[in-house]
Amino acid sequence: MKYIILIGDGMADHPLEELGGRTVLQKANTPNMDQMTKNGLAGLAINVPEGYPPGSDVANMSVMGYDPALYYSGRAPLEAASMGIPLEASDVAFRCNLITVKDGLIADHSAGHITSEEAKELIEAVDDELGSEELKFYPGISYRHLLVASNGLGANADCTPPHDVIDGKKDDHMPKGEGSDILGKLIEDSIPILEGHSVNEKRVSEGKNPGNCVWFWGQGYAPSFRTFEELYGLTGSVISAVDLIMGLGIYAGLDVIEVPGATGYLDTNYVGKAEFAMASLKDKDFVVVHVEAPDEAGHMGNLEAKLQAVEDFDEKVVGTVLRAAKESDEDYTIVVLPDHPTPIALRTHTSEPVPFVMYSTLENEVDDVESFDEDAMKKGSLGIVRGCDLVQLMMERAKQA
Repeated sequence: MKYIILIGDGMADHPLEELGGRTVLQKANTPNMDQMTKNGLAGLAINVPEGYPPGSDVANMSVMGYDPALYYSGRAPLEAASMGIPLEASDVAFRCNLITVKDGLIADHSAGHITSEEAKELIEAVDDELGSEELKFYPGISYRHLLVASNGLGANADCTPPHDVIDGKKDDHMPKGEGSDILGKLIEDSIPILEGHSVNEKRVSEGKNPGNCVWFWGQGYAPSFRTFEELYGLTGSVISAVDLIMGLGIYAGLDVIEVPGATGYLDTNYVGKAEFAMASLKDKDFVVVHVEAPDEAGHMGNLEAKLQAVEDFDEKVVGTVLRAAKESDEDYTIVVLPDHPTPIALRTHTSEPVPFVMYSTLENEVDDVESFDEDAMKKGSLGIVRGCDLVQLMMERAKQA
């Protein structure tokens, strides 16, 4: 048996008046997820345990079979692993966004999805001016970068994700608590460095949002993981364009597969991700495919983009995997789900349970659910499960088939 988990990040949503009270999943054309639902078992997954922030770190950790209560130490250390940045025991890694501040407001958490090449120049300029032996800035992908602080600096600071406070006043959401004075000064001192940089001057002249401020959040120490094979006896791979997910894969001992054209955005190589996933199963037991696009559209509050991202996920990822699985001589158990909702109206994550379907290429029992959406899955025979139990549930269902 081969096992596949397909994650459409942030696909779940709330009913929208402009959709006649339907959600994005209810409105979108998703024939492949609906087909799997009609021929599989449905339920709701709690990927964000009570008391945890509804971030993609906690939620995807759960989906990949790791209980956040045992393994979660923060988002940024996972991203550091993906970027090949070693962390000493006393090092604290922070996600460092390049954001756009306009008139004192946090206008854009992604600086207009700035290119990695432009961002590298900006982060290196900040590091040249503000970095030290205790504070080191590392360029990443697009707007996503890292700050590593030594000696536990800021580990317990209260830092707010910028995508949670779009259009909020910068000064109202600055770091608070232990170490916040240093973190706040770094943020303030980055602004004149970045606003005067030629990269941003050019972006402004072209009508693009500048990356004119750094912003820290998601900090933590390096976690300690058991490998996926130790936990489940399965070998596996992970496919994503997002450092966070790749970092989870590295800590889990999974192969991290890089797919050409995978961007973590609406223009990602959906089909390539699905094809590389199926190819990986020739010598592995398990693969996770993560697609960021629906989440990005949710953060932008762009309904049309989210509908398109969900439909692209269904057609190009789910459809490609489903066809290949049916044509294969191997047996497959496939789970499809979002990690968390990213409602269009809120433009940030929420923590409620998300719909999931478990489908097998073997003849198996099915339930009465006909469509893949938030309401229909409430009637699913699998009920409400902990997301971190999904991998074990897949293996148990496969044994019963």
